[in-house]
Amino acid sequence: MSQIYLCFLWHMHQPFYKDLTTGEYKLPWTRMHALKDYYGMVRILEEFPQIRQTFNLVPSMMAQVMEYAAGEAVDPFLQMALKPAESLTDDDRAFLLRHSFYSDPQRMIYRYPRYGELFSTWQAQRGSGSRSLMGAQEFRDLQMWSQLAWFDETFQAEDPEIREWVVRGRNFTLGDQARMGERQREIVGKVLPEYRKLAGTGQIEISTTPYYHPILPLICDSDIAGVSHPHVPLPPRFRYPEDARRQLALAREYVAQHFGVAPVGLWPSEGSVSDEALSLAADLGFEWAATDSGVLNRTLNRSVGVDGLYRPYRWQQQNRQMNMIFRDHYMSDLIGFVYSRMDPAAAADDFLHRIRDNCAGILGAGRDALVPIILDGENAWEYYYLNGRPFLRELYRKITEDGRMKAVTVSEGLRLMQPETLDRIFPGSWISANFDVWIGAEEDNEAWTQLLRARRTFDETSGVPEDRRRLAFEELLIAEGSDWCWWYGPEHDSANRIEFDQLYRSHLANVYRFLNLAPPEELSRPILRVAAPAVEIEATGPITPLIDGEVTSYFEWIGAGLYRVDARSGSMHGKKFLIHEVQYGSDGVHLYLRVDFCPGCERDLEGGEARVTLESLDGKSTSRATLGFARGGARVKDLHLAAQAAQPADCALGHVLEVRFALAALGVASGAGVKFQLSLWQNGLPMDAVPQQGWLQMRTTDPAEIAG
Repeated sequence: MSQIYLCFLWHMHQPFYKDLTTGEYKLPWTRMHALKDYYGMVRILEEFPQIRQTFNLVPSMMAQVMEYAAGEAVDPFLQMALKPAESLTDDDRAFLLRHSFYSDPQRMIYRYPRYGELFSTWQAQRGSGSRSLMGAQEFRDLQMWSQLAWFDETFQAEDPEIREWVVRGRNFTLGDQARMGERQREIVGKVLPEYRKLAGTGQIEISTTPYYHPILPLICDSDIAGVSHPHVPLPPRFRYPEDARRQLALAREYVAQHFGVAPVGLWPSEGSVSDEALSLAADLGFEWAATDSGVLNRTLNRSVGVDGLYRPYRWQQQNRQMNMIFRDHYMSDLIGFVYSRMDPAAAADDFLHRIRDNCAGILGAGRDALVPIILDGENAWEYYYLNGRPFLRELYRKITEDGRMKAVTVSEGLRLMQPETLDRIFPGSWISANFDVWIGAEEDNEAWTQLLRARRTFDETSGVPEDRRRLAFEELLIAEGSDWCWWYGPEHDSANRIEFDQLYRSHLANVYRFLNLAPPEELSRPILRVAAPAVEIEATGPITPLIDGEVTSYFEWIGAGLYRVDARSGSMHGKKFLIHEVQYGSDGVHLYLRVDFCPGCERDLEGGEARVTLESLDGKSTSRATLGFARGGARVKDLHLAAQAAQPADCALGHVLEVRFALAALGVASGAGVKFQLSLWQNGLPMDAVPQQGWLQMRTTDPAEIAG
């Protein structure tokens, strides 16, 4: 009987945060994800022995984990979390307040009452501009919670000491702080042994990525970006295939050293491939590589359906070969970006239902289906309930119970089916089958220009002691990593964007320092340009727009409040934005909403719905409305209102979506405040939401007070 073989590949990666000159870690993310994700993601498989998977471990991440486990990592963020609260200076307190709330508010801050209380206090303090409202005990509790919230679910639930901290929640002691630091080292020390344990049993396969996570095709030849995106502005040509080979060889050697066997599988950084990059990998002994369905589409010059996607391929060129799988982009992104907003069991059911539907024709023809699900194994989970563990348990249980479905490693999957032959591969990454995230924008190109200058200087400099020359070359390899240009350009944003820029320039400056040269003056100035965050403007006057789905008059929305979405994503690329901006206002009798959508998203709206939740600011009334989209228009599908009222709601969709609610139906008196959230859904899946966190609000619906 034909089967569905599910090939999960979880990519575990963080950039190299250590400064080689000072030995100091400039950001804490490798440690934090080692606490929360790296151990738990593989440990959970012991509950499901029939689930076999592939874990892609990046050597630069592994090296950092090992330093933390050995207690050798110098991490100012951890040091500050362990410093006695009574001895904190004003600068220390400012540092803690800035760096203690990176977690997702809904899933990782307000989940813990004391952490949420401290977050709200800090928010109120920032809003008022007042001096700190927090004393030594509040800061010690914050020091603890900024770390505890990242402890793996297994330890939070089952370890008596850690569980007691979570339950107690407050009034932590200096002894608690010290023990928390010791427990961190203990947990991080369990990470790589757990991978070795399951790799030894064959339940998981270990694949890898070039050592410092470079975009191989661009290191081989940066001009290849012009093939995948003709006429893109490019920096001076960077062509160092010998560096690409070195990054691959170092990775293979490192994983072999720590797991006793060299990896045969390769997830090239960001799924970035080219014929030259695959040739290098094949020469070094890699047997398979993975990339994205978009690359397959461009390789075959057509849109490939699931029949072509759910099978293995073999790339062959000049007596070299490489087995290939191509990730199901849509299904992988559902896990990465959509299912976090759903009930865990419903999300698992939806995922497997879609897989079965996709495979029905393949199985009906008597063939097996190999389904590649490939995604980041760490960054998505903080947006899930209980760090995604209930979702994964539901998913793995249902796969185990399905007689026609089996989870296999990539190497196992490749042995089960005969591959199709490819005589070329289109140069591209998993993002839009091009390299635009890493090259072409002004900031990206400046980063490449500075990298090229440092690389040429290395080649041209002689007479340097070998140990310093070796360190200079290592700094070059670090600077070739993809993560720096991930944060340059317009695509992504982070609270640590400034630190990433500083760290990149420090790595390049260290090249010169190790060569006994003065770094160029340009490296003292930021590469980053000014960012464009979300815009929020309060209402300034009453409005009475016509509800027709059109901008009937320029003047009808003047005075409305406005929220314009920041469409950059964070560490996880792939979030699709449908909403460009929302305007809102009142005439004292009605609340009006207007939604302007992103260009070209009309097909995403058709057949979908908008869900609006509205509350009075005093919290005494809640209303919900569902609006359906069909045939280019909109209608009110469902209402759950706080009160009865004539003509409670109306809507229209044309070039914009316009909605009118009677304040009386919302239980909001004229002049009272109201807040709301809006989300878009398609086929039972949440597609976008405004705002992503929290609420939009009007402090008053009284026209006189608005105007005042």
